[in-house]
Amino acid sequence: MLKERSRAINTATFLVDIGLVALAFVAAHWLRDFLLPWIAAGAFPTNLYPLSAYLPLLPLALGVWAVFLLSSQQYRSHRTVPLLEDAWSILRASGAAAVLFTLLLYTLRLDERVLESDRVSRAWLLLFGTMACLLLLGEKLLVRSISHYVRSRGFNFRTLLIVGTSPGARSIARSIESHAHWGITLIGFVEADGEPIGLVDGYPVLGSVGDLPNLVREEVIDDIVFAVSRTQLGQMEDVFLALEEQGIRTMLALNFFPHAKAKVRLSEFDGIPFLTFFTGPGNPLLLLAKRSIDVAVSGLLLLFGWPLVLALGLAIKISSRGSVLFSQTRCGLNGRRFILYKFRTMVEGAEERMHEVEHLNEMDGPVFKVAKDPRVTPVGRLLRKFSLDELPQLWNVLRGDMSLVGPRPPIPEEVAQYERWQRRRLSMKPGLTCLWQVNGRNDVDFSSWMALDLEYIDTWSLGLDMRILLKTIPVVLSGRGAS
Repeated sequence: MLKERSRAINTATFLVDIGLVALAFVAAHWLRDFLLPWIAAGAFPTNLYPLSAYLPLLPLALGVWAVFLLSSQQYRSHRTVPLLEDAWSILRASGAAAVLFTLLLYTLRLDERVLESDRVSRAWLLLFGTMACLLLLGEKLLVRSISHYVRSRGFNFRTLLIVGTSPGARSIARSIESHAHWGITLIGFVEADGEPIGLVDGYPVLGSVGDLPNLVREEVIDDIVFAVSRTQLGQMEDVFLALEEQGIRTMLALNFFPHAKAKVRLSEFDGIPFLTFFTGPGNPLLLLAKRSIDVAVSGLLLLFGWPLVLALGLAIKISSRGSVLFSQTRCGLNGRRFILYKFRTMVEGAEERMHEVEHLNEMDGPVFKVAKDPRVTPVGRLLRKFSLDELPQLWNVLRGDMSLVGPRPPIPEEVAQYERWQRRRLSMKPGLTCLWQVNGRNDVDFSSWMALDLEYIDTWSLGLDMRILLKTIPVVLSGRGAS
C-alpha cells in the first residue's frame, strides 16, 4: 500500500552504493599505503604495490558487492523498514561480500599468472571491507534522516483513503497511525457494504463506494486501498474504471487468505494480469547469482580436487569389491528425478540386504539412518565421517541437479510418505549442505530436520548460503553428527 520508489531512483541509489564501494577500495589503499605507515611505522614498515596494481581487482570487487547489495532488498521503499533492520541488512551484505571477495582472491593467488601471491595486503582487505560497510551505513542513515526531516516538515507525504471498514481495513489504519515517519496521512474510510457510519477508530467514514468518484474531486487523495472481500471486489469494476480515468492510484489489500505465508507477485500472461503466490525464492537475478556461484565453486573444486578424487577412488577399489561410485535416484526441485552420485561406502549388494538392518534405524519418520551400519566398509566409514563420500555430488551441482546449499535430496520412497507440509522442502533445489548439516545432522529428529529446511527456504539469501558454507567446514573436519 506504500509508495514504491521509481525505477530511476532505485537505479541511482544502486549506482551511488557501487560508487561508495569503489571509494572504499581506493581509500583503503591510501590508508594502508600512506596513513598507517606514518602512524605506526613499526607495525606497517613497508608500502603497498601502487594503486594501479590493485585496480584490476576493482571490477571483481564491484561485481561481488553488487550481487550482495541487490540480494539485501535495499532498493525498495524504506518508509516502513525499521532503522535496525536496514542497518543489519547492510552489515550482512557487506560482511558476506567481503568474505566472498577474499575467497576469490585466495583462489586467484593459486595461479601466479593471474595474481601474484604477495600483491594483496591482508590489512588492505580488512580496511576495504570495513570502510565499504561504514560508508554504506552512513549513506543509508543520512538518507533516512533527511527523509524523516522532510516528512516532519509536511513535505513528501501521501494522502490515503481506505475502502472498507473490516478488521483488516482497521489493521491497515493502525499500522499507518503507529508509523508517522512513513509520511502517509490517512484521511478516512469509505463504507464498502451498507450505510456509512460516523467514525471508525477515530477516522471519519466519508461515504460509500458509490461516492468515490465525487470524493476524489473534492478531497486531495493520492492513494486508495481496497480492503474488501473477494465478493465485494467483483462488484466494483465501474468504480475502478472511474478512479483510473481520474489518475488515482488504487491498491488491493491481498489478505484473501489471511493464514497463507506465501509471497505475492504480480505477473502477466499475454496482457492478462496474474497474482502469483509462491513460498520459495523468486528473484531471478539472485537465483542466477546463486547458480553462478554453484558453477564457479563446483568447477574449481573438481578442477583442483581431482588428485583427491582419484586417491579416494583407488582406496575404494582396492579395499572392497564393487564399483567406485554409488548412484541412486533422488528427488530434486519440485520432485524432479535425477541420478545422485556418491563414493561407494558399503559392501557390494548392500541394498539387497536392507531387510537385515531395518530394525537398527535410529531416525523417526520415513528416513533411514544407522550410526554403525554393518554394511559399511572400513574405508567407507572414514569417508562418511568426513563427508568425503559426497564429493562426486559436485558433478550434480555442476550439471544443475543440485546446488551447493539447499535441502538434502530425498529418495522417492521417502517423499511418498511425507506429510503435506513437508513436501514444501522440494520447492527449492537440493544441496550438498544445509541447515540440518550444520545443526547436528543425525542428532536432529525428522520433524526438526524438515522445519530447518523450511526455515532455510523462507529466509533464503546469498548471505545465508555463505554462512552455511562457512559453518560446514568445521562440521565436516570434526566429523560431528556423521553416520
